[in-house]
Amino acid sequence: MKTPAFWSKDGPLPRLLEPLAGLYSLAGWWRMRRTPAAPPCPLICVGNVVAGGAGKTPVALDLLARLTASGLSPHALLRGYGGSERGPLAVQPAQHSFEQVGDEALLLATQAPTWVARDRRAGAAAAAAAGAGVVVMDDGFQNPALRPTLSLLVIDGATGLGNGRVMPSGPLREPLARALARLQQNGGAVVMLGDDQTGLCRRLPAGLPVLFGDLRPDPRAVARLQGRRVVAFAGIGRPAKFFASLRALGAQVVASHPFADHYPYEPADIQPILDEAFALQAIPVTTAKDAVRLGVDQRQQVDILPISVQWRDLAALKAVLAPVLAVPDRLRIRHQEEQ
Repeated sequence: MKTPAFWSKDGPLPRLLEPLAGLYSLAGWWRMRRTPAAPPCPLICVGNVVAGGAGKTPVALDLLARLTASGLSPHALLRGYGGSERGPLAVQPAQHSFEQVGDEALLLATQAPTWVARDRRAGAAAAAAAGAGVVVMDDGFQNPALRPTLSLLVIDGATGLGNGRVMPSGPLREPLARALARLQQNGGAVVMLGDDQTGLCRRLPAGLPVLFGDLRPDPRAVARLQGRRVVAFAGIGRPAKFFASLRALGAQVVASHPFADHYPYEPADIQPILDEAFALQAIPVTTAKDAVRLGVDQRQQVDILPISVQWRDLAALKAVLAPVLAVPDRLRIRHQEEQ
C-alpha cells in the first residue's frame, strides 16, 4: 500500500471519510479492552501510532545490539507482516524467504534470534523457552495480547502524525490521546527520529520522556555513493525520505522509483531499473529492507544503504531502559554460563 497523499494534510476527503474513521477507532478500542497477559520475561514494545514508515525496525535493531552488549540474551518478536508463516517460528535467514517471514524479520535475525508469531503470547513464550532474557517486540503497540515492561512509541520528526486523523481519514492507527494514555500506563517514552518539525512535542503530556535520535547511513556506504550517479528504488513507508537521504549524503539521484511498502519484487520489476542504471552510467541502490526482497542474482547487482540510529542523549536512553536493564542477575549469570 502506498501512503495516500491526502493523509499529510486536512481537507474535504479526510472529512468525508471521518465516519469510517470513527468505526475504525471504535473497533480498535473494543479490541484493546482485552486484558493483556504478563510476558514470561521482560518485554520492550517498539511501536508507532501511524501506518508505516516511522522507523521502528532501526530502533529495534539498535536495542537488540545494546541489550546484547549489556550481557542479556535479547530475542526479537514480530508478526512477520507480508509473510505466510503463522508461527511461532524461529527465523533462519539461510532457510526462510521474505514470502515466508516478511522482510523485517530477516533484518532483525541478522542481529539476534528472531521469532515470527501471529499469536504474540505464544511467540514470547517460545522465545523465553529458547533462552531469551528480554524480548524486543517490533510493532504490536495496538496488540492487546501482552503487557510490555516498556513501550517506545516511534515518530518520524519530519512528518509527525500527518493530518492527525484516524485511518482511513489519516495515518493514525488510533486516536493520539488513547495511544499516549496507554504509553504512560506502560511507563513508556516517545522516540522522535529527527527534529520535531511539526511541533508535536508541544502536544505531549508533561513528564512523558522524549528520546531524540537520528537515522544515519553507514559511513562505508556513504563513501561508496558520495558524488556518484545513482538510480534509487524503495518499497518502504516513505520512499521519498530514502531518496532525500541519498541526496543529503552527496549522491546524484538521476532517477528514482517508489514502490508500495513491503512490495514483493519480481525480477521483471528490477531488471528495467538495472538496465536504466547501466544506460545512465549510474549505481542502482536501495534500502536494506528492500534488499532482502530481491532475488540473489539481482541483489548482487544493487548497492545497499544501511542505516542505524544515533541517539542524541545516551544517558536519557539508559534511564528509560533501566527497568529492563535491571533484569535479575540470574539471567545475566545464565547468559555468561552459556557463552
